[in-house]
Amino acid sequence: MTKRQPCPPAPGPLEAYAAQFDPLLGSLAQRRGLRAYLQGLLLPRDRNKTLTCLAGAEPVVGAQHGAVQGLQFFLSESPWDHEAVNQRRLELLLGDPATAPHDQGVLVIDDTGDRKDGRHTAHVARQYLGSVGKTDNGIVAVSSLWASERVYWPVHVAPYTPACRLPKGKRDPGFRTKPQLAVGLIDAARAAGIGFRAVVADCFYGDNEGFTQALGAAKVAYVLAVKPRKGTWAPADAVHTPQEAARQLAWTSPNQPGDWTPIQRRFRDGHTQTWWAADASLPAAGWGPGRRLRLVVATTDPARLPKLSTWYLVTNLAHPTRRRARAGFAPADLAEVVRLYGLRVWVEQGYKQVKGELGWADFQVRADRAIRRHWTLVCCAFCFCWRAWFAEHPAQPAPAEPQAAAPTGAARGETTGHQDEHVPRHGAVAGDAAPGARLAWPVGRAGALLAGVVDQAPTSPAWDAA
Repeated sequence: MTKRQPCPPAPGPLEAYAAQFDPLLGSLAQRRGLRAYLQGLLLPRDRNKTLTCLAGAEPVVGAQHGAVQGLQFFLSESPWDHEAVNQRRLELLLGDPATAPHDQGVLVIDDTGDRKDGRHTAHVARQYLGSVGKTDNGIVAVSSLWASERVYWPVHVAPYTPACRLPKGKRDPGFRTKPQLAVGLIDAARAAGIGFRAVVADCFYGDNEGFTQALGAAKVAYVLAVKPRKGTWAPADAVHTPQEAARQLAWTSPNQPGDWTPIQRRFRDGHTQTWWAADASLPAAGWGPGRRLRLVVATTDPARLPKLSTWYLVTNLAHPTRRRARAGFAPADLAEVVRLYGLRVWVEQGYKQVKGELGWADFQVRADRAIRRHWTLVCCAFCFCWRAWFAEHPAQPAPAEPQAAAPTGAARGETTGHQDEHVPRHGAVAGDAAPGARLAWPVGRAGALLAGVVDQAPTSPAWDAA
C-alpha cells in the first residue's frame, strides 16, 4: 500500500477543516490546492479574489507565476469531484450539533446574478441580474440555503443556462427554467437528509404555478410570497388580488384589531417590532383558511399595507382549526407562518458574505466545471466560518429572528429587483471583528482569525500540477 505524502498544513484551525476533505483528493497537489484556495478566500477583502490574488501574486504579470498556474490547474483541470466535496461539506454540517439541520428550520430557494463580460464563459448571456438590478451581461445561479434563527448555510447551487446559449433554445432537452432547477435543488436537499419545516421563496417562485404544483406533488410544505396584484379571474364584484383580499379584512385600531392578530418579532440587535397577520380569503384562486392553500397577509400597518413591510404569503400548512392536516404537515398558526418566511432574509445576508468577502463572482475561468468548483469552494469557506465561530461561541444563545432592513420585506417585482443585495452592512457586521475590517458576520470572525495567522506563515513554493 502506497503511503500518502504528508501535506503542508494550512494556517491555524483551517487545517483541521481541510484535512476532512483529503480522502476525496487523490494527490498531494490537490490537497495543497484545496488549502491554498480556501486560505485565499478567507483572507481580508483587500482585492478581488481572483487566482492571482488568492496566490498572492501581482495581478497583471503574476498570472504566469507558478503558484497561480497551480491554482488554475487545480480549479480547471485536476481530476477531483466537486460534487463529492460538497457532499462531504454537508456531512460535516449535519454531523456537528451546532450546525445540524432540524425540522423547525427552512430551506430557502433563491437566485442571484452577477455581471460577466463576453460570451465565452459558460452560462453567460444578457439576462436579469439581481446584483445590478437590471438586464445586463452576466451569469445567474439558483441556490438553496438551510436556515434557522441561529445558523444558515448554503446547500446546493446550480447555474442557470439561458435558452439563447442552447442549440434549440427553450425546446432544447437541456433547458431548465429557474423554478425547475429549484425543484431539483429541493429534491437534492431531501436526498441528503436535510430536514426542514417548509420551503420559503420570494414571489418569483410563489407566482409560478409549475413550482407550487411540483412541491405539492412531492408533499413538501412551503411558505411562498406572491405579488400583491397577482390577478385572478373572478366576477366583477369579487376580489381579484391578494391586496384586495387584505383590504377586505376588518381593522379599526391596535386596540380593536378586528381580523388581525399581533405578532411580536424580535431582531438580532435586541429590538422588537409588532407586526400584524391575518388569514385572508381569495375564493377565485382557491385560497382561504379552510382551503387546501392559505393566503396569509403580514404587515406593520393593516390600515395602509405599506409596500416594503407587507408580505402576501401562500402556504399549504393547514390552519390550526382544521380537523385534519393534509399531506402530513403539522398545522401552523399565524406566528409560525410569519416566523418561517422571516427566515428568508438569511439568503440576502448570505449574498453579502459570499460576494462581499469570499469572492463568489470573482472567478476568472470559463468552463462549467471550473465555475461549479469555485462555487463549491466558496461554500466550503463559508461553512468553515461557522466552524470557527462556534469554536469560540459554543454556548451562544439562539436569537429569535435575523435583523432585517425594511426592503427585505418587499416581494420581488414590487421594487427594482434584488435590492436586498445592495443593503448597507450596518447591523450585519460582527461585533468582534477587527476595527476597519468591514467583514460581515460570521466571516468577520474567521477572516480576522486567519489574517493574523496567514500573515505570519512562511511563503509556500508552487506545487506540482496534478
